[in-house]
Amino acid sequence: MRTQKGFTLIELVMVIVILGILAAVAVPKYMDMSTAAASAAKKSMQANVKTAWASYIGANAGAYPTVTQIAANTDGGAAAATGVQATINAILETVLTYTDTACTAATAAVGDTVKCVGNINP
Repeated sequence: MRTQKGFTLIELVMVIVILGILAAVAVPKYMDMSTAAASAAKKSMQANVKTAWASYIGANAGAYPTVTQIAANTDGGAAAATGVQATINAILETVLTYTDTACTAATAAVGDTVKCVGNINP
């Protein structure tokens, strides 16, 4: 007498259904985690620029830096007319810089003196 070994069609369908349920639960969680990671990277970039700005002022007897000088002291930042730029998740983000202490007059050139560091562009 021969016995056949293998899975029945019902068993295979049940495994596929269970895998579908697991995928339906895991994908939204993954999307939330990637969004949170991008947000954390933006906050880190902003803090890095603010730290570079404050460090320059402290090291240079209260003199304000230019956009270029701030970018040179950040991890991977590049100077742009409106602030310091870096790529986060394949998107070019800019930490805005200003020529006044109230953060209202935006810088217009990389050589402008930065008296206020703002938020990442919306």
